[in-house]
Formats: sequence, C-alpha cells, structure tokens
Amino acid sequence: MSQHSPRPRSPGEGAWGCEHSLTAPEVGTIEAWCLDYISAEEVAAKCSPGEPPALFDGYYAPDLAVCSAMAPGRGVGLRVQERAERIPRPAALREASARAKLLHVFMHHEIQAAELSAWAILRFPDAPAEFRRGLLGILDDEARHAQMYLGRVRELGSQYGDFAVRDWFWEKARHCTTPLQYTALMGLGFEGANIDHAARFERQLRDVNDERSADLVGQVGREEVSHVRFASRWFAEWTGEAEGDGPDYDRWCEALPPPLTPAVFKGDPVQVERRARAGLSRSFLGRLMSEGKVRGTTQKSPRRAGIDGSGNDSDSELCRE
Repeated sequence: MSQHSPRPRSPGEGAWGCEHSLTAPEVGTIEAWCLDYISAEEVAAKCSPGEPPALFDGYYAPDLAVCSAMAPGRGVGLRVQERAERIPRPAALREASARAKLLHVFMHHEIQAAELSAWAILRFPDAPAEFRRGLLGILDDEARHAQMYLGRVRELGSQYGDFAVRDWFWEKARHCTTPLQYTALMGLGFEGANIDHAARFERQLRDVNDERSADLVGQVGREEVSHVRFASRWFAEWTGEAEGDGPDYDRWCEALPPPLTPAVFKGDPVQVERRARAGLSRSFLGRLMSEGKVRGTTQKSPRRAGIDGSGNDSDSELCRE
C-alpha cells in the first residue's frame, strides 16, 4: 500500500499564517497533523497529541524560508525569554519549588524535541519514509515524557508556565538544512547529551530523597538511548560507514550547525555504557570525552563553542557542563 496521499493540488494552496506561502499539506495527512501539533498552544495538545494519520502527503513541498523562520505555538501565559533562568543547584533541590523548576526545564525540552520531530518531517519531505516514520515514534515518546514531567511538576505544587522558558532547541535546529545535519544536532547532540545529564540529575534528586522525581528522570534518560541509536543508525548510513561501525566523529563535527562544537554535547561524566548501547563506538566516545569544557582552555570563545555568549541560563548550561 502506498504511504502517500494520492491527490495532487495546485502550488500555493494555503499558507502558514506568515508572509511566505507554500503548498499546504493535505488535510488528514501526517504533514497536516505535524503542522497542527507545532502550532498548538495548549499544553494538553503538546503532551497528548493523539494518533497521527496513516499517510504522508506525496505532493507536499515546504517553503524553506518558512521552515527556517517557523516558531512553535506558545500559550499566552508561557513566558518565553532569550535567556532562561539558571537551573537550581544541588543544595537548592531540597525545596519542592526548586525541584519543580528543574523538571519544568526538562519538560520544555521534551516539548521542543517533540515539536522538532514534527518540524523535521515537514522540512525534509524527500528523506526516507522509514526515517520520517521513526521521527513520529520519537515525537510520541517526547510528548509522553512531557506529560510525565507535567504530572510531577503539578505534584510538587507548580504548573507549566510558572517558570520562564527558552526555546533553545528551536533556536538551533530550525536552521538545519539537511536530514544529516538535523540528526547530528538533535539525535547525536542534544539527545546524546541528555543521556549524561539525566544520570547526573537522577543522582542529585536521590540525594534529596525525591525518589519519584529521580525515577522519572532516570526513566527518561534510559529511553533516550533508543533515540540516539536511531540517529546513530541513520547518520552512519548516510555517511557511508560500514555496518556496525557507528557514526564517524569527524563527520559528526562537520555536520553540526556552526558555531556548535562537540564540547557542548556532553555531561559530566559521559555515560559511556549507555551511549555505547546507542550505537556510538569507543573511539567516538573517547574523542568526545577528550573535548575541553566550553569555558576550558581548549574552547577559548564561548561564542564559538555554541552558547552564543548567552551566559548561565538553564538550557545552555545543561549543554555546557
């Protein structure tokens, strides 16, 4: 059975609510569903998007200027800032409000990752259908993670929107121009780093006897392994690596959107075993671990290291430590 909607339409049919127009996705297709998901403003829609349609729109052609300028839907009460607040330090996590703030950061990361899976489906219509369907599965996982974080944030006495957020992932990912670049950034980069960060924050939360939050962060970190494995598989395939070798480190560095560097995408410590299960070779991981910290001697300029001089906000900080 074909994986595409059969009905052709005229170029220019529809628009995305901005100056640029494009062929609108066919109603009832995966692309239309993805566009609706990105545009949604209510947190319930972000966390529980429902079942996507079965078919891709075989005639959909994105306007690339629209894709690079696209912004996700954000509710009126959500404060989106250029610099988010610092994440709570370990000692502060004794307070429920601080733990809620930390999980709120993680929740917004998951929402962005889900939205950007939808964005990549729209942006790269010529990518293999298997890859694009894989992104739908990742979207579902990220939305489920966001829902779990939302529930725990509420148990801790807060709501989504009580803390300012930054659309850090969107700032970087919407400028990707190829599936290879997107996979390098989101899968091998941000999600790879989250394997490290999740392990660290799970320990910090156990140290303050918040077992429920620790279990949640640990679960999300473990489930990121399959997302990184997905990225590893496609990156290696697209760069011609031998089966089983995993991504080439130099090719990954080349594919990262400038000015980002590998030093941005590791935690302390790097979770070698988990990342290895995600398809990264020991050679790859050895070179990643040898990268200097963003503010260390081997990374002389914070701007060149990919934090764009943005200071100690929560999002760039997670990708820096």
